[in-house]
Amino acid sequence: MSESAVGEAPRRVDIAIIGGGLVGASLGCALAPLIRRLGLTVAVIEAAPLSTDLEAPWQPSFDARASAIAQGSVHHFVELALWPALAEQAAPIRCIHVSEQGRLGATRLRAAELDSEALGQVIPNAWLGRVLHRRLGELPLDWHCPARVETIQPVAGGHRLRLSDGACLEAGLTVLADGGRSGLKERLGIESRERSYEQVALIATVAVDRPHGGTAFERFTTAGPIALLPLREQAMELVWTHQAGREHARMALADGDFLAQLQAAFGDRAGRFRRVGRRHAYPLSLVTAQETTRPGLAVLGNAAHALHPVAGQGFNLALRGVMDLVAAIQAGADRAESPGSSATLADFEARRAGDRHNVIRFSDGLVRLFGLDSPVLSHARAAGLVGLNLVGPLRRTLARRAMGVER
Repeated sequence: MSESAVGEAPRRVDIAIIGGGLVGASLGCALAPLIRRLGLTVAVIEAAPLSTDLEAPWQPSFDARASAIAQGSVHHFVELALWPALAEQAAPIRCIHVSEQGRLGATRLRAAELDSEALGQVIPNAWLGRVLHRRLGELPLDWHCPARVETIQPVAGGHRLRLSDGACLEAGLTVLADGGRSGLKERLGIESRERSYEQVALIATVAVDRPHGGTAFERFTTAGPIALLPLREQAMELVWTHQAGREHARMALADGDFLAQLQAAFGDRAGRFRRVGRRHAYPLSLVTAQETTRPGLAVLGNAAHALHPVAGQGFNLALRGVMDLVAAIQAGADRAESPGSSATLADFEARRAGDRHNVIRFSDGLVRLFGLDSPVLSHARAAGLVGLNLVGPLRRTLARRAMGVER
């Protein structure tokens, strides 16, 4: 990875990616063919230091967080020639079991019904990041890490970025993929609509006493959903939703007491919980940027849309955004348009608008539907789950949506 010298005059780049996390790194990797074919110059700016030894033996941690990668996203990683490496630590989701606490209704979405090996894969974030950054290291990028964007200013033909490492860039296209935490959206006058769910997700890795068989569980309770995602061997990723403030007591519990409470809330459908890793808590909100494109600017990932994890669609939606942006840049190049041109970004927005709207509506609607504590609705939901399990075409449609192969 190359680095610009501190104190240089503004360096012109075609694309500047602000954020080297999962979304920004995926974009950098996806741009590799255009870097080779079109000679695009790409800079990546990441505030957090990255490991300097990407070839060190990888030691999977019991505490590692993981991402559910829909089968549609797997196809994208195959296209980017990254899947063979990612598959080394991936665990397939062969079935999704959906139920509601206190009700007999349940449904199961099975990959076999769609003649697919899996509905998706679960990959530890540490491994996903390792593979992406290893690939970035093979590309001729202008890499700034650790560095922050101290100022961002619209200029003719793009934006001027002054970085904390002393570098100054002028980018034809600037991509905000920083998760929205840097405040750059606000500095550019891009407003976001935010609605708190008044919930907190408690995330941890748990070990179970029997093989999970590639089954993921989504269990709806009056306090919020509980999800279990299969990991390699007999471990599972837990996402346990709490009403805001009520997570503190569980975060403080001894491991044995925590597992006992989880067992009582979830039941024994996944077996007995034997071990829990370090617990993390994250507040949950629906955040949508009011603008995702401007001339010379695109907003991706959590900076554009932060979703409830109930449907596991956040990163998958972001990755489709990455691939659509690259497709729009390629189509623009065929028309002799620059990556940051109004035409190129209008094409990108047209590709994304419908998918983004549908996924946000689906995820938010699911939270609202199962979050309403009403005896009538509860019975209706139970009947709906039973009916969905009996009606093959509807179930298969939902499974295809979960796989990310139907928008």
